[in-house]
Amino acid sequence: MKKLTCHCGEVEAEVKLPENGFETLARCNCSICKRKGYVMTPVNPENFKLVKGQERLTLYQYHTKVAEHYFCSKCGIYTHTNPRSNHDKVYMINVGCIEGVNPFDFKNVIIKDGANHPLDKKK
Repeated sequence: MKKLTCHCGEVEAEVKLPENGFETLARCNCSICKRKGYVMTPVNPENFKLVKGQERLTLYQYHTKVAEHYFCSKCGIYTHTNPRSNHDKVYMINVGCIEGVNPFDFKNVIIKDGANHPLDKKK
């Protein structure tokens, strides 16, 4: 298990990652993620356990109100997102919040096309 924390340490989670590190590293180009600019990786809900700070987490939703963006209400750091895609099956966690991980070490991080999400298609 790896420890994931916000900047001030008020929010803490345990995440179980694959033995070889990360399954996928990505950024998203949707209107909120391009502003956050964080590198994320997916984890199944059973591999994500919030151990401290539930009361400090603030939920932000917009547009379709499906994605759930969580951040610490004290320091403002986004710790994880429950995205629109695979909403009930995955969390996208901020790898910069994992102890011992430097997101600037990763090269060629893929871009998820959240700006053209199928839920946004007009009929």
